[in-house]
Amino acid sequence: MSFTFRRAIRENVPLIIGMAGGTGSGKTYSAMRLARGICGDKPFAVIDTEAGRAKHYADLFAFDHGDLCPPFCPQTYINAIEAADKSGYRVIVVDSVSHVWAGDGGVLDWQDEEWSKKGYSEGARMLSWVKPKMEHKKFVQKLLQLRAHLILCLRAEPKIEMVKGADGKWEVVPKKTLTSLDGWIPVCEKSLPFEMTISFLLTAHKPGVPQPIKLQEQHRPIFDLTKPITEDQGRRLAEWATGAKKEPVPLSPSSASPPPTESTAPLPHAVPLADRSCSELVRYIGTLRDGIGHEKATEIIIGNFNGPVSSFKNDREKLLRCIEKMEET
Repeated sequence: MSFTFRRAIRENVPLIIGMAGGTGSGKTYSAMRLARGICGDKPFAVIDTEAGRAKHYADLFAFDHGDLCPPFCPQTYINAIEAADKSGYRVIVVDSVSHVWAGDGGVLDWQDEEWSKKGYSEGARMLSWVKPKMEHKKFVQKLLQLRAHLILCLRAEPKIEMVKGADGKWEVVPKKTLTSLDGWIPVCEKSLPFEMTISFLLTAHKPGVPQPIKLQEQHRPIFDLTKPITEDQGRRLAEWATGAKKEPVPLSPSSASPPPTESTAPLPHAVPLADRSCSELVRYIGTLRDGIGHEKATEIIIGNFNGPVSSFKNDREKLLRCIEKMEET
């Protein structure tokens, strides 16, 4: 049998994106913003293991919803994901994939069941992992074979460990792993985040702001690691995945804005916001106010700047901060 080579071309590359975080970290919302950016005006699929909680976002995003119920074994996930892929959805959001590992009937439960059959003998502990881990491996391989783009939400939990300090005394510190951030660790098989194209950890004190677990060089220009994830990153990832010739460019200060609509369409950003005159920034704030509603806008402005825009209309720094606060809404 002959073996041939041809010049590599990036085209129609399926993405697997991981969004891990604890309660209030914005992982589901951020996942849906990415999905909308990739899909444009077409609906995406959501496989929901959280008893319908994904439908809390039904007024904000266009998606088709499916409930995934226990037992959360790998094959249950495979069946649901294959069904969505065969239906032709461009993006499939799974919220959450942590259940396949630590949920009711997941890998940990399965291992415990196998071990119990051996009377919990220490010699059978390693053997009890064989079947569950083999099935989890099949699950991961299925993810890597899909045509659709996958966005996987994962829970994260705080973990601690005992370490010996420089003075020889034991102390409690946040646990450090290859996937942890300040002790927060994704609930999943430890290598799963590295099987993905991109994976992030989000935290409740900075909701939606991505902290990279895996972020390769070619994707770094797409993400501003100081601001929440938006649809813009989804659009740019989709361009990269389809093999668009245009190289990614660094994010502009305006890229965190919501997608333009008739009521919120911003001023053209040929000139970055930071380089605009104060009067132009004031006009842009007025456009944002129309988009999010005057009551909400007033609450943001008064709450953060102790007065109306007119009181700091010549203060460029405050105007830019005001825009940032309103665009995050």
